[in-house]
Amino acid sequence: MDVISIPKGFYFCSTAAGFKYQGRDDLGFIGCDRRAAAAGVFTRNRFQAAPVQVARTFLSGSSTAAGILINAGQANACTGEEGLADCLQSCELVAEAFGLEKEAVLPASTGVIGEKMDLNRWEAALDGLFQSRSQTGPLDVAKAMMTTDTFPKLVWRSFCPDEGQEVRLMGLAKGSGMICPDMATMLGFILCDGDVAPDLLQDVLGAAVDQTFNRITVDGDTSTNDCVLALASSGSGVKIKPEQREELQREFTGLCRDLAALLIQDAEGGTKSVRIQVQGAKNRTQAEDAARTVAHSPLVKTALYGRDPNWGRIVAALGRSAAEFEPELVSIFIGERPVFVRGRPLGEDLDSLLAPCMARDTILIRIELGAGGADFEILTSDLSPDYVKINADYRS
Repeated sequence: MDVISIPKGFYFCSTAAGFKYQGRDDLGFIGCDRRAAAAGVFTRNRFQAAPVQVARTFLSGSSTAAGILINAGQANACTGEEGLADCLQSCELVAEAFGLEKEAVLPASTGVIGEKMDLNRWEAALDGLFQSRSQTGPLDVAKAMMTTDTFPKLVWRSFCPDEGQEVRLMGLAKGSGMICPDMATMLGFILCDGDVAPDLLQDVLGAAVDQTFNRITVDGDTSTNDCVLALASSGSGVKIKPEQREELQREFTGLCRDLAALLIQDAEGGTKSVRIQVQGAKNRTQAEDAARTVAHSPLVKTALYGRDPNWGRIVAALGRSAAEFEPELVSIFIGERPVFVRGRPLGEDLDSLLAPCMARDTILIRIELGAGGADFEILTSDLSPDYVKINADYRS
């Protein structure tokens, strides 16, 4: 494994607060040794959790921050004015411990909706959180924010805007269920040690999220707590110039795409990552609707789990989407093999021919609508009995 390349200017803390989980850390803090440019993209779910509301408010007032505070086990969603007050209090407690202003701490929470925060546990955990600074790395924070995840999501990369210069990027994320982005999904944190103007950081983050996190789905559910936050510390001393925006965008998008793929790889109960490509739609909106309708279909997803190349379920899902097309012009490919061409089945023994493809843990489904020049791609997972069990027992 490559040595983790940590962006300059950041430090990491984690500790066990016992919010829900025992024998593991569940409280994390990503700190910056100076005020960093900050940006955020938040869920469009109308029931927005207290940390989403607070982080959005803090960012609107400053566009800078000195840390991101993450807890697992208590979502602090649908908790009313008391939940907002508790969230603000948690930010104040951590800010005081780390010598920061309350508004410089961006909160993010994950856990069961409706459960109140236990501020006594927060207060008891503060010393351990602060003392962990010299002993904790980004992997520890990635582990601390896990819920039903089976592995931590952590990626990194670097690029050189000019010769002799290096800018480092790092991304952390959590999420495996309640994944259907309507802005982002799950919790995601992007760290950059370049000197990036806040407005540019917000634009680049928004575009990256739209191309990556907004194009994955596990189960069609958008969380109350979804957020992706970005900090740019300027710790490298490398200023990103306006003419280098395209390069910065490419690196941000690539990092977010890697994180998004890990979320699908770790989908609750999932055994396959499935890439669905819709081509030849009248416009992008129709291409997206067709792709999402297929990706959300329980019948399609369960067939994929059963290694069944049942193209009829794909056709049926397409037919109820909002995409406009002539059925006799539609073709479907599984892997690279055609299974349905210009409105007609091939009449081959597809079960035998596609058995090796359906046994893989990554599958491509390509749909040609023959209605125009627009396309859309989405990454999803199959649907297994384990998904049902995990979510049936989630609060047990």
